[in-house]
Amino acid sequence: MTIRTLCPLTTSARSKLWPLLYNRLYSSSQPDTKAFSKTLLLPKTIFPLWTDPSKSEEPFRKRTTEELYRWQWKHKQGPLFVLHDGPPYANGNLHMGHALNKILKDIITRSQMLLGKKVNYIPGWDCHGLPIENKALQELGKDSRSVDPAMIRQAANATALREIASQKKQFWSLGVMADWDSKEATYRTLDHKYEMRQLRIFQKMVERGLIYRHYRPVHFSPSSRSALAEAELVYKDDHVSHSVFVTFDLAKGVTVKNEELQTLLARDEPIRLLVWTTTPWTLTSNMGIAVNSEHEYVAVRARSEEPPVRGLVIISKERLDALEEVLGEVEVVAGFTGSELVDLPYIPIFSSLMAQTNMKIIPAPHVTSESGTGLVHCAPAHGAEDYHSFRALNMLSSSDTIVCHVDGEGKFSSDVADVLGSEVAKQVEGKEVLEDGSKGVVDILKRLDRLVKIKRIKHRYPYDWKTNKPIIVTATSQWFANLDEIKDAALDALWEVSFYPPQSRNRLESFIHSRSEWCISRQRVWGVPIPSLHCIPTDTAYLDSTTLTHILSVLEEKGVAHWWTGPVEDFIPPSLLASTGTESTDVAQTWRKGTDTMDVWFDSGTSWSMLRELGAEHNERDFLADVCLEGSDQHRGWFQSQLLTKVGSSSTPHSNQTSPISRSPYRDLITHGMVLDETGKKMSKSLGNIMSPMTIINGGKDKKKDPVYGADVLRLWAATVEYWRDMAIGPKVLSQAAESMRKVRNSTRFLLGNLGDGAALKEVERVPQHELDLAERYVMHELYTLQQVALDGYATYNFPKVMSALGHFANITLSSLYFDITKDCLYANSPASLERRAVVTVLEQILDTMTAIYAPILPHLAEEVHAIRYPKSEDSFFAQDWKPLGKEWEDKEAYNEMKDLLKIRNVVLSLLEQARGDKHIKSSLEAEVDIIIPNITTPTHISDGEGAARSKHMPLLALLEKRKSFLKTLFITSDAQLISEGSLGTSTSTPEWVYTSTISGLGTEDPDEGIAIRIRPATREKCPRCWTFTKEEGEVLCERCDAAVQKA
Repeated sequence: MTIRTLCPLTTSARSKLWPLLYNRLYSSSQPDTKAFSKTLLLPKTIFPLWTDPSKSEEPFRKRTTEELYRWQWKHKQGPLFVLHDGPPYANGNLHMGHALNKILKDIITRSQMLLGKKVNYIPGWDCHGLPIENKALQELGKDSRSVDPAMIRQAANATALREIASQKKQFWSLGVMADWDSKEATYRTLDHKYEMRQLRIFQKMVERGLIYRHYRPVHFSPSSRSALAEAELVYKDDHVSHSVFVTFDLAKGVTVKNEELQTLLARDEPIRLLVWTTTPWTLTSNMGIAVNSEHEYVAVRARSEEPPVRGLVIISKERLDALEEVLGEVEVVAGFTGSELVDLPYIPIFSSLMAQTNMKIIPAPHVTSESGTGLVHCAPAHGAEDYHSFRALNMLSSSDTIVCHVDGEGKFSSDVADVLGSEVAKQVEGKEVLEDGSKGVVDILKRLDRLVKIKRIKHRYPYDWKTNKPIIVTATSQWFANLDEIKDAALDALWEVSFYPPQSRNRLESFIHSRSEWCISRQRVWGVPIPSLHCIPTDTAYLDSTTLTHILSVLEEKGVAHWWTGPVEDFIPPSLLASTGTESTDVAQTWRKGTDTMDVWFDSGTSWSMLRELGAEHNERDFLADVCLEGSDQHRGWFQSQLLTKVGSSSTPHSNQTSPISRSPYRDLITHGMVLDETGKKMSKSLGNIMSPMTIINGGKDKKKDPVYGADVLRLWAATVEYWRDMAIGPKVLSQAAESMRKVRNSTRFLLGNLGDGAALKEVERVPQHELDLAERYVMHELYTLQQVALDGYATYNFPKVMSALGHFANITLSSLYFDITKDCLYANSPASLERRAVVTVLEQILDTMTAIYAPILPHLAEEVHAIRYPKSEDSFFAQDWKPLGKEWEDKEAYNEMKDLLKIRNVVLSLLEQARGDKHIKSSLEAEVDIIIPNITTPTHISDGEGAARSKHMPLLALLEKRKSFLKTLFITSDAQLISEGSLGTSTSTPEWVYTSTISGLGTEDPDEGIAIRIRPATREKCPRCWTFTKEEGEVLCERCDAAVQKA
């Protein structure tokens, strides 16, 4: 039956109108059948099928975001739930990653709040670091070297605050519940309180001996002109390097144990060491050549008349075949082990330009035979493995012994003249080592006849994740945190943490396990200072509990910016002056303040400390935060830095035991993937495939190309994708999300329409559970099942599970079944009838539960429905806790009965479709159904329960007998009856058409025994009111409608 109008009558209106209609209908021999439509209880609602965000979202935005957050924080009395927000950079408009992240967080906080909890969600922003500094410089139109640092800081501060204001509005438009306009309910890493908490955590780590300064190789970004931590790197697999094969000469006149090698050294023929490197610019800093003591090496001679290398060449025996492209065909002259090469002296490669002391071959286990030549050029200034090898051999007595020719901009310094000589050094001095500097070194090697081959290779190489440019490894003086002392305690703390998805645990643990130290200093202007004091005459850095206590007291009073602007005299504690013998008049000439800033991961990583200020009740909690949720890249970023700063500032070094003071800052750690375009490609400006969340919500300039979807469609997308993997979005995906939204709204519209937007419920006496019929019991069972799936989905952060179950219930259980089979009852039955009241009772429960289920995901829709049902209320839908259905609604008997009946229904629907296709019927109401049971028994036999027949055929036949009055409703036909096979042929009339099918396998002893299903034309006349073919000849209405009209 279809909806033909949207004009129901209230009970009071019907009581006045229906007597008039009755007289009009029955006073004439030719009744006005059109007037009957006015007596139907057709649905009416102001709720539209299609959403217009300007009407369905924007009017409720404030109510469901900041007003709701403030209300729940003031009134909720339940347990505290803390979702700790990882701060995005205050830089630029939101991208899809931002939108996904904030929507997922909001779904979690709303679901927890609906279940009675008091939510703490404080959005934050990461305000320091290179991206913001660079943006400020761009706006100033100047280079950092030409601008006073104070001006850069001022501009960067203004930039950060402006970007925060812009991002706030965009987050708000996503429908994210937070007190966006409150400084206390949001945080910024540039806030004075935040910076002071961070510095005090740093002080605790200093007091525990975890912070130290060291000159050693670190990841350094020439494009950022700053050191970087491992977490700030991205590795690209398509980086191209111009690698070189070069030769070093073995020094003669030494004695060795290997007789073959001794013989070769006694000859005049030169012996070369063939080395391969992908970083030719590091050759000026060569301090050794490494071999693997366990490997076998050979001396070879090229067979060609014009060999690429004259003399003997030493290489790894395992690399003979691979190096044929470099050396050509060779003959092996001698062989020896790597250990026999160790300590042999060789002549520095640039010694012809500048006199230098011979260097030695060293043993190193990191040398492999998988690539190169089996001999590795060592520059401890430019490689961690080289550095550690030299340290292990006690070959680096101090920082002065490390040879480094790279300055703070990634260019060759003037010190390169120590190796190349002043004249030749001019070819590379001041040039970037990754560009012209490297090319210059190769040219010099070529002139010196040390270059054997240049080979272009594509390989994996680290890049600065902010500038997207390659980095170098070079020695600088930096501040480090010793992770060896705390990582065991950090890993132990993670055992109490639940990971979603579970496999993400391995990723975080492997990152932590592989780190020994954390370079926490950066050479930036805009950031929190590392407040170290440096004695100028001795170039000694002072950073300890005493100096920090004094310095932090000054900064607490005068602001952290005072470190940059205040005189050094303000920061020198009297005890330091006394211990160093500094005269008070010489302070400015003797001392200087450190200029390094802290790694921004240290900034954001200390954000957990503000959660301690939530109040006394928070101190009783096992974890500071219940949930942290960020992208997968944060396993090497914020997830790590939070854990390391928490454990490092609260646990005792050398302790491997997890204790209350070294707990993880978070209980549940949730990881989401990256948002890609519909083809699976990463979004980028160069590809032109970027989708803005604001364009999705508000539409683009061309509304046909970029329609207005509103926030809830975007939220629906976020809730339906498997966010723990990389996911796609694009026009097609959004169109599908909009269609899913339409289906949810369609179900909601049906519910509201038949409940009169809630007003009709005031006049309806609800039907108790024990009086409900099978269809209502079944739907309530399915609703309870849906609810349990949703509760589990929200508890385990599996939102696609929630939406999948909700979609199936709305589209299959409701739209394709329950709504369809109850329309006749809803529209045509008397309002006071038990059947209609039962349906209305169930519809109310469905609306309540469905709204509660989708509310965390679609808050604007929930508010819209709430406002329609309770137009005089200004409260949010979320002001009332979700009261889940009790277990008494789990009805497996109803489920099993309906499962069997629905199998028969599917057969009936198939037959009806055949009749419709052959144009015998337009509506299923034009047909009747006969269920023909075997001769062996009859419905009477079944109902009387006669012996063998009953036991043999009971399961399905007894069910059909029990529910025979319900069958026509289930099939949406004008009648359905059970008849015995033996009664066929006794009828005096033959139907114009019939369609039949058989269902076998009744659960009896005979698997082939079954029942026949027959559909045929309806035998009675069409009722002009309800359109069912149930009216007897000569009557105006069918019996049901006649009673309904007269009772009104």
